[in-house]
Amino acid sequence: MAPRSTKPTKKTTPAPAAKTAKRAGTARLISSKLSYKGKVFNVFSDTLEEPDGHRHIKDVIRHNGSVVMLAVDERTNPADPDIILERQYRHAAGQYLIELPAGSRNPNEPPLAAAKRELIEETGYRAKKWTVLLKYFASPGFLGEWMQIYLARDIREGIATPELDEQIEIIRMPLSQIMKLIAEGKIQDGKTIIGLSLYDHARREGRL
Repeated sequence: MAPRSTKPTKKTTPAPAAKTAKRAGTARLISSKLSYKGKVFNVFSDTLEEPDGHRHIKDVIRHNGSVVMLAVDERTNPADPDIILERQYRHAAGQYLIELPAGSRNPNEPPLAAAKRELIEETGYRAKKWTVLLKYFASPGFLGEWMQIYLARDIREGIATPELDEQIEIIRMPLSQIMKLIAEGKIQDGKTIIGLSLYDHARREGRL
């Protein structure tokens, strides 16, 4: 009987343990100086020290926060509800923009109270049902402002009382048409794209 051939047994090398990503350290605030005080926001020049000892100055815009109102009218067509939008000229952008209604929160004002106030002031609409959709930071590299998006449902028309520098055109538009404009790049306002995309996605998943 022929002897059996034996193959050398390969040694299995254990897989290296996964490395845990090192978390970035938090810079220490050394000093903060008010550089500009405005009506809506303030600018501070902050001196920071990184964990490695490096010091640098960062200019930061401080703001009380803003609210965004996604007001929905489902009475005519629940499958494709109307959305309340605004068209206004934005000096900083140098053009007219189509946007969701939004506004700044007063100091110590609860966000929901600010949302109800701003919706009435800018559009005249009132809503019976309010839901928080999202809270996010618009540009955290230099701006401390957060924006909180509210879904406003069961709305009723009223009389708008905008401020003197607010020349606002109110637009009612079906959700499907707005999403088409977003896809075509014809709506360029960030909060509007974020809020409506989130809302449309939630509807498609049956969560709203």
